Amino acid sequence: MPDEALTGEIIPPETERQEKAVRRGFWRTLRRAARYLPFTDELVAGYYCALDGKTPLRVRATLLGALAYFVMPIDVIPDFIVGTGFADDATILLGALSLVRAHITPAHRALADDALSDE
Repeated sequence: MPDEALTGEIIPPETERQEKAVRRGFWRTLRRAARYLPFTDELVAGYYCALDGKTPLRVRATLLGALAYFVMPIDVIPDFIVGTGFADDATILLGALSLVRAHITPAHRALADDALSDE
């Protein structure tokens, strides 16, 4: 049972679907996109924030929506177009990260540093 259910928050089905998609595709997509995204460390910290049950539901939903768009193979500018394929993804991710930056904790950033040092 997700932590939100214990604290009285109900996770909408769409958010649950997005979380599953993000968990499945995040690292694979990040490996393909990392050289085009100068904010990879912040993106990975946002990933950990989105999966943290202590993060408020609205923040999780915002991040999971942006991360789901990032991992989905179908979007406005196809990701396989060299140089510009991740431009739309980057715009959405930067917007979401800017909105929720205050909720990305030092613990999320430490997890991101650890994960990126293993890459």
